[in-house]
Amino acid sequence: MPRFSVIVPCFKVQGFLRECLDSVLEQSFEDLELIAVDDCSPDGSGAILDEYAARDPRVTVLHLPENVGLGRARNAGMPHATGDYLFFLDSDDTLTPGALRAVADRLAEAGDPDVLVFDYARTYWWGGTRRNVLAHVLAGGGPPRPDGAGAPAGGAAGGADTFTAAGRPEILDLLMVVWNKVYRRDFVTGHGFRFPPGYYEDTPWTFPVMLSAGRIAALDRICVNYRQRRQGSILSTTSRKHFDVHDQYARVFAFVDRHPDLWDWRPYLHRKMGEHCLDILAKPDRLPPADKAEFFRRTAEMFRAHKPEGVRVDGETALLEGSYARYRLSRQAGRAGREAARRAAQARRAAGARARRGFAALHACRPLDPHLVVYSASSHRGVLGDPAAVYRKAREIAPQLRGVWVVRDEETAARLPPGVEWVRVDSRRYLEVTARAAFFVNDVNWPGSLAKRPGSVHIHTHRGTPLKYAGADLRDKPGARLGLDVPQMLRRADRWDYSLVANRHSELVWERAYPCHFTSVRTGSPRNDVLAVPAEGAGSAFRLRHGIPEDHTVVLYAPTRRDYRRGGHVERIDPARFAADLGAGHTLVVRLHPTLAQGPARGMGLSELARRGIVVDATDEPHVEEVLLAADALVTDYSSLMFDYANLDRPIVVHADDWAAFTASRGAYLDITAEAPGRVSRSYPELVSLFASGAWRDEGAARARAEFRARFCEFDDGRAAERVVRTLLLGEPAAGGPHGAGSADAHIPGQTVTGDLLTPM
Repeated sequence: MPRFSVIVPCFKVQGFLRECLDSVLEQSFEDLELIAVDDCSPDGSGAILDEYAARDPRVTVLHLPENVGLGRARNAGMPHATGDYLFFLDSDDTLTPGALRAVADRLAEAGDPDVLVFDYARTYWWGGTRRNVLAHVLAGGGPPRPDGAGAPAGGAAGGADTFTAAGRPEILDLLMVVWNKVYRRDFVTGHGFRFPPGYYEDTPWTFPVMLSAGRIAALDRICVNYRQRRQGSILSTTSRKHFDVHDQYARVFAFVDRHPDLWDWRPYLHRKMGEHCLDILAKPDRLPPADKAEFFRRTAEMFRAHKPEGVRVDGETALLEGSYARYRLSRQAGRAGREAARRAAQARRAAGARARRGFAALHACRPLDPHLVVYSASSHRGVLGDPAAVYRKAREIAPQLRGVWVVRDEETAARLPPGVEWVRVDSRRYLEVTARAAFFVNDVNWPGSLAKRPGSVHIHTHRGTPLKYAGADLRDKPGARLGLDVPQMLRRADRWDYSLVANRHSELVWERAYPCHFTSVRTGSPRNDVLAVPAEGAGSAFRLRHGIPEDHTVVLYAPTRRDYRRGGHVERIDPARFAADLGAGHTLVVRLHPTLAQGPARGMGLSELARRGIVVDATDEPHVEEVLLAADALVTDYSSLMFDYANLDRPIVVHADDWAAFTASRGAYLDITAEAPGRVSRSYPELVSLFASGAWRDEGAARARAEFRARFCEFDDGRAAERVVRTLLLGEPAAGGPHGAGSADAHIPGQTVTGDLLTPM
């Protein structure tokens, strides 16, 4: 008996079907059967299914003699299912890699619940991907539901981390479809659940199933890519078939009427039905215009017929207690109100901008404050990186300097360390301090609205040593500079007075990538001071915070974003598999690129693996230096963290299985596979072999690391922040240090033309 029976109904999907079937059959978890139902499709779908069945015994194909629709096609597949769990997958959607393994593991952990709900991502025809906005519900982190929100009283179910709909009613706020769940087959057959004919067939399946389930579990992982087709989606077709939604909700109410223990759900379902039907009515592509009045009347009749006694109707559904004319007037008034609000907001912004310019001009008449330093880091995200290191050192050795941080919002300000003075970007206080400050320290460009006053000093720290193309070098890389205005970026960089560098490579790159009038200063990287001269026990706080045993070898995996994929996320390594292959006595820590932290990347499995303790997710750790100090080894592809980590003189492995694609799309200033800081793997088996054999830390790896450190950690000596404060903020003479004159043979190879060399003048 297989663990999963994946039922795939097919109708006019020949262009997407192979991708769907491959996503199932190529899963790493192979204990499954695939039951494909050809719903008398007029295209080549049936032949494709037969082809797959001929070469994979796990595939069973049913050819229906007539078209019966999506719901009844699923019904046709169910009697042939022998798996423990039913998984209904639409034939134009796909499973994500590793989805069934994650589902199987969660089912086992939860003790085989009746239903497991998981996450999905919308994938658009133009290449975009967007995660379900209610993903926090699956993580158990949803906002508390206020009393009287319509859910009946109820408690948690027995079992490991399971619940009922009554215990966690917010689970019903998720998209009520059939394909974001798996169902225990015995539970389904025992209750006799089946799909009705017509549109919206998921509604009378999902509500009865979820309300009847005694044990529900959640999985915070994207398991299905929900294809958003440009054309051809059933529900986006203009048709009277959308009237089917009334019959579907009638079935839901009939089911509840037959089960007195579910009667407390009537107010919730009454409101849900009204909201759903009004949503259909509001969409321009669903109903023929001539049929909208009739649809409203039928909805209003059902709304009145199923209104529970004593229920107060409010919000948008209150429109269903009036006429269609009143509904249309309300819609028109809403549109007019939104347009008026938009114009008012636009006028307020324009007036605010004029006021800010006048306020800034007023303060610009006052002299610069020679003791005022304004800091920002990572686009105003807090006290971070190189600017933070300079700020802390200034407070230590130059208390006469007043440091003020620019933050993006009050939420960011609330996370600042105690005693930090801050202003919100574009506020009046921001305009005041930026108009008076003598010094500005940032690791990214300041907003274009910030005017540089004569005599003010802008110090740009950058964000590490560059491997990937940046600045003006991106002009021939359209994918990498998508949405980036390079001329505007250079105009902002024209404000720089000093550019901090940690090595000659960086000095040459920044002068090429940003052809502006600044002076490169060989200070070293301030944030790397703690890495160049680590304190005793550094990194132990991170280990303690995440429960990592003292005797474990901590391997940090830090992948970077890819410019050849919209969204930037490409999973080159399966973290669960890598953690298992590292074996006992190891802890795998994963830190995604900051630009991937809020996208679908973590939903592809990282969040769930961290919850289960298989890996440690360090993506949200605000201070990357703490993560680096805690790691015994670094595995990365092309992240600039390798240059920082090299200061610790600990093993580094470069995983370069897509180096050609990466350099073609983004560009690189050196061939990191030829000038690596340690061993290089070109495939996952090679990576595992490096750790299994010990080659990741052998003499050859140490020699490569020593050469790499000599070149790229050249100016990092633990005193970079002090050097910045004394020489650039206090104006003291530069003290002697490790920084010799530029080497005459230093160069940066061009990406593809071997003769394109940069040499210092």
